[in-house]
Amino acid sequence: MSVPANALPLPSRERAGVAPQAIRGATSEPPWVKWLLIGGALTFLAFFLFLPLAIVFAEALKKGVEVYLAAIVEPDAWSAIQLTLVAAGIAVPLNLVFGIAAAWSIAKFEFRGKNVLLTLIDLPFSVSPVISGLIYVLVFGLQGWFGEWLRDHDLKVIFAVPGIVLATVFVTFPFVARELVPLMQAQGTEQEEAARVLGAGGWSIFWRVTLPNIKWALLYGVILCNARAMGEFGAVSVVSGHIRGQTNTMPLHVEILYNEYQSAAAFAVASLLALLALVTLVLKYGVEQRVKSEKRLAGKASKA
Repeated sequence: MSVPANALPLPSRERAGVAPQAIRGATSEPPWVKWLLIGGALTFLAFFLFLPLAIVFAEALKKGVEVYLAAIVEPDAWSAIQLTLVAAGIAVPLNLVFGIAAAWSIAKFEFRGKNVLLTLIDLPFSVSPVISGLIYVLVFGLQGWFGEWLRDHDLKVIFAVPGIVLATVFVTFPFVARELVPLMQAQGTEQEEAARVLGAGGWSIFWRVTLPNIKWALLYGVILCNARAMGEFGAVSVVSGHIRGQTNTMPLHVEILYNEYQSAAAFAVASLLALLALVTLVLKYGVEQRVKSEKRLAGKASKA
């Protein structure tokens, strides 16, 4: 009994003498479907991404460049910018170290509790940032578990910089690890084992073998982690206390200005966060293109 050519898998159809053009025609959609989908996607991006960004910059510069610059260099705004940079400057390196260590242990070793560790890494994705901030208040607040001890030793976590840093670290720690784990699992352990057989030590293997193989994924994770750290609102809002000039980050300062009907100043500070988002997208695109380029070169080298 003969089997219809279109019922065969793609390689079998080619062997059966079916022209490639006929195969593509049978499996592709009409042109109007493609353009409809592309148009719908572009329309969605225009209304929900490009238009809001344009409005932010238009409102920020609405009253002139002088008003824009004055809103940014104003003492409370400058304090919020500095605090945002401090929180990100502490959280990102900590998550960088944690992400590498967690990904290396998960991908290269077998141990009890590996699945538990993977689940804990994903915890900030499933817990609302506001809830995570409330947990820190419960633990380190004046009425919390360690509140009395902290008060007796004149230490302050909640409504102070340490609480903001802790909240930022919590909401951002999955980003680096989650970029590295799948890549390192796909790479396997053959190169590290070969280096070990040749007499290389642990740190030498890490710096000369493991790190070069994960450098772009690591940079990608750091970019995303930094963007989330500087733009975090929910968890930081709970632990900060909204003290102007002391515990307000940029997102919190924008909220306060907007609630006080200082829209020009609010949009001016918000434009800095929008610029951060645009820079993040550009860097993300650059890293993705570099990874694709290296994959193409590796593929050509393997074929040769």
